Amino acid sequence: MGNYVSCTLTKHSNATKVIYPNGEIHKLQQPLKAAELMMESPNTFLVNSKSLRIGARFSALNADEDLEIASVYVMFPMNRLNSVVTTADMASLFLAAKSGSSKIGSVRILPENAPTPPRLSLEEIEELSTPEFKKMISMCRSKKPLLETIAEEPVSSK
Repeated sequence: MGNYVSCTLTKHSNATKVIYPNGEIHKLQQPLKAAELMMESPNTFLVNSKSLRIGARFSALNADEDLEIASVYVMFPMNRLNSVVTTADMASLFLAAKSGSSKIGSVRILPENAPTPPRLSLEEIEELSTPEFKKMISMCRSKKPLLETIAEEPVSSK
């Protein structure tokens, strides 16, 4: 058995969710093709959150693919296309899902000239800063077997 961190939000809904590179979460009620979202955000590619595995390469969606209902998709900058998924990528998704789920059902009214709070950016994350995520990572067991030489004492016969 192992630990699994889900990138989906806890509240079930028929809406398709898209996490943009700046950390914004958009809910889409109507079916769309991946190309429509990619045209809204040029120089990005779209990935289904179910396909994200740390250490594996990103599996970008083709432009003609339909988005599945009630799935979560993540947009990454195009310069990450042939790279591997890192723990920082998963941490940013964890933070986006956590902040998105805490905003469900809450409303804030701000004045027009109020400064907008900084948003989560996938491009700027270099190090993990969430204590909960660090704790989950530390509790995971290593998949590498521990291979040590067994020191044996010589057997003497009398």
